[in-house]
Amino acid sequence: MGLKKKSKVSAEFNMSSLTDIIFLLLIFFMLTSSLINPNAINLKLPSSSKVRTPASQSKLTKVRVGSTGNFYVNGGKVSKSKLDSTLRDLARKKGKSATVVLEWSKNKTGVEHMVTVMDLALKYHVNTILAAEK
Repeated sequence: MGLKKKSKVSAEFNMSSLTDIIFLLLIFFMLTSSLINPNAINLKLPSSSKVRTPASQSKLTKVRVGSTGNFYVNGGKVSKSKLDSTLRDLARKKGKSATVVLEWSKNKTGVEHMVTVMDLALKYHVNTILAAEK
C-alpha cells in the first residue's frame, strides 16, 4: 500500500497579532507624549506678519547682569526690588511697546539671574531682547 504524507510547507503569515501589537504601541506613545510637558521658557519669536519700525538704541532700556549677580539698568547698579519697580514703571509708561535689552555674558553670568530678569519682564509684559557677548 502506497500511502504518501503531504509535506507541503505553508507560506502564509498571520498578521493579526502584529497589527494588535502595533496598535497598542501607537496608543501607548500617544498617551505618553501628551503627558510630557517641556520645562522651558516661552520665547516670542520674530514673525513677518507685521511691519515694525526698529526702535533706536537710545530709547531702549538696557539691563545687564554682572558676574556676581548684580543688576545694572542703563549702567547704574540696582537691587532686585528696584529692578522690579523699574520694569513695572516702564510697562506703565510705554505699554505694549516697552522693550528691554538684556545683556548677558555666558562665561560671567549665572543663568538663574537671567531667568530672574526674564520672569520680571514676563510679569509686566515687557518685550525682552537677549544680547549675548561672543
